Amino acid sequence: MQQLRNEADASAARVDELTAKVKTLEQENLAKEQEITSLTHKNQTMETELEDLHGRHGDLKKEIDLNGRNSTQNESLQRRLQILEEEAEEADKNLRETNDKLRQTDVKAGHYERKVQALESARDQWEEKYEEMAKNYAKVKKDLEDFQIEIGNM
Repeated sequence: MQQLRNEADASAARVDELTAKVKTLEQENLAKEQEITSLTHKNQTMETELEDLHGRHGDLKKEIDLNGRNSTQNESLQRRLQILEEEAEEADKNLRETNDKLRQTDVKAGHYERKVQALESARDQWEEKYEEMAKNYAKVKKDLEDFQIEIGNM
């Protein structure tokens, strides 16, 4: 009977531990989802900035073509074009890095979701086992009381 109590106590402790672990993983999952949202927003902002840079790049190329006669102005525009191309390359690089981070975060979020599901399943099994042990304990306790009454009547 003491063993049943010990097992019931151990089962209850395990359920509490697993419940805490599930909460922790859910919080981590929420943080990852927020990070995904943040990275998605950053990605969209960078794409808009990249489109603006490409537009400015095209405008400057047109200006260079129209003002080709004036070499001083042409050199200035060439420098501006070079700077814009470098900015566009940097924006492309940042966009790729952000996309990579977004993919990695998606993978991690999926991993944590699977982990939460596995822990919830384990918790459910422990809860079932605990309920079964509680029923067995109640039955054994009732049998013991009946036995004690029976012995007392003898």
